[in-house]
Amino acid sequence: MLTAVVGINWGDEGKGRMVDLFSAEHEIVVRYQGGNNAGHTVVNERGKFVLNLLPSGILRPGTVNVLGPGMVLDLEHLTKEVAHIREQGVEITPEHLKISDSATICMPYHKMMDILEEDRLADKKFGSTRRGIGPVYADKYMKKTLRTGDLLFPDKLREKLMKIGDSVVVAHDSDFIKIHVHSNCPGKILQLALRLGEIDRIKIENMREQNRELLANMKKNEKENALVAVSISDGIDEVYKAIGVNNLISGGQTMNPSIDSITKAIRRANARNVFVLPNNSNIIMAAQQAAAISDRNVIVIPSKTMMQGLSAALAYSDDVDVETNTERMTAAIKQVLSGSVTYAVRDTQFNGEKISQGDIIGLLDNVITKVGTSVDSVAVELLCSMIENKGDDCMATIFYGEGADEESAQAVADAVNEKYPDAEITVQYGGQPLYYYYFSVE
Repeated sequence: MLTAVVGINWGDEGKGRMVDLFSAEHEIVVRYQGGNNAGHTVVNERGKFVLNLLPSGILRPGTVNVLGPGMVLDLEHLTKEVAHIREQGVEITPEHLKISDSATICMPYHKMMDILEEDRLADKKFGSTRRGIGPVYADKYMKKTLRTGDLLFPDKLREKLMKIGDSVVVAHDSDFIKIHVHSNCPGKILQLALRLGEIDRIKIENMREQNRELLANMKKNEKENALVAVSISDGIDEVYKAIGVNNLISGGQTMNPSIDSITKAIRRANARNVFVLPNNSNIIMAAQQAAAISDRNVIVIPSKTMMQGLSAALAYSDDVDVETNTERMTAAIKQVLSGSVTYAVRDTQFNGEKISQGDIIGLLDNVITKVGTSVDSVAVELLCSMIENKGDDCMATIFYGEGADEESAQAVADAVNEKYPDAEITVQYGGQPLYYYYFSVE
C-alpha cells in the first residue's frame, strides 16, 4: 500500500504527526521535498523528538527512511540532527536512513543570500526562516547547485568548482580529496569544502602578487636577443640544445603548432628581440601572426625545413645586432639543401609520374624528385644527387628517424661515400616521425 501525505493545510507539525502514525504500518518512509526550514515534534513512549530534516518514520525500528531527490539538505544541520537523535537512543544506520543522490545541498552562501535578501526587503520581507531554502531552490532550477551524488564523483565536484573558479585540479583517494583551484572568491571554495568534510593544510596564495613578482624577475633577467625554433622530435630537440637553442616548440607529428603556443614560447624567451624559426612552410604564417600580436620585436626567419632551421640556428649569435643576425640566418637557409625520405600515403601523380600508396619517395627542398620501392635505394639516390649539386667536398648529415636505425643510416652513408669519397658525411639520431631520413648538405 502507498500512502502520500500532502497539502499545505496540514502544516509541518500536522504532516509530521500523520507520517508518524502511518509509519507503523509501512516499511518505507520517504520525504520527497523541503529542507530544515520545516519542523515537527513527535512525542512517544521513547520521549520527545524534534525533527527538521529526518522523516518521523526514523523513530520506528525496521523502517527504511529516505531523504528524496526534491529535498534541500544542510549537511551540517543533518549531521547534528542525526547525532542528537542517536543520543536519545534511536539507532540510525545506513540501512535505516537513505539519501537520494539527487538531493540538493544547501551551501553557506545560500543562507547568507537568504539573510541579505530579507534584510534588503525590510518591511516587505517574506518572513523567510533565513536558512537558505529559497536561494538554493532558485539555484536548483538554474541547474547550478551541488547535489549529494556529486560528492561520490570527483568529476562532478570538479564541474561545480569550475563554476566558481578555474585551473581546477581534483585528485582523490579513499580517505581524502585534494583540490587546486584559482578563484577571485576563495571564501566560496572554502565553504564548499567545509560541506564535504574537514579541511586540512589550507594554502591560499595571491596569484596577482605572484604574477607581479614573475614579471619583475623576467624584466630583471631580460636578454637582448633570443632564438625560438619549432622542432619535431626528441632527437632534433637534442641537436638544437647542443647548439644552444633551448626555446623549442613541439610541432608534433603534423607540424602544426598553434599561434598561442608560438606566442607563449616568444614570451618565455624573455628577450627584447626574438628570432623565430618555423621550419615548415605551413607554420610561417602562424609565426608571423604570433609576431604581430607580441609585445616583443619578433623576427620570423622563413625556414621551410628542419635542416634550414638548424643551419640558421648555427648562424645565429646572441652578441650581434638584429640586422646582422637576420642577414646571416637568411643567408644560411639559402645555402643548405634539405632532403627527406618518406612513403606515399595514397595513390597520386607528380610531374606525370604515377606514385602508388606505399611507394618510397625522396624530396629535395619539399619537392618530390625520387620514387622507388626500396628505402635505402631512394635514400642513396637522393643524397647522391644533393652532393652532386653542392660539390664533392661538401658536408652532409643524415638524421635517421621512424622506420630506420643507426646501422641502416650508416649503410646509406657508406654507399654514398663510395661514389663521393671527399664528402664528409655524419650520421645523427633524429627520431622524426613519418620520415625515414632527413638529409642536410652544405
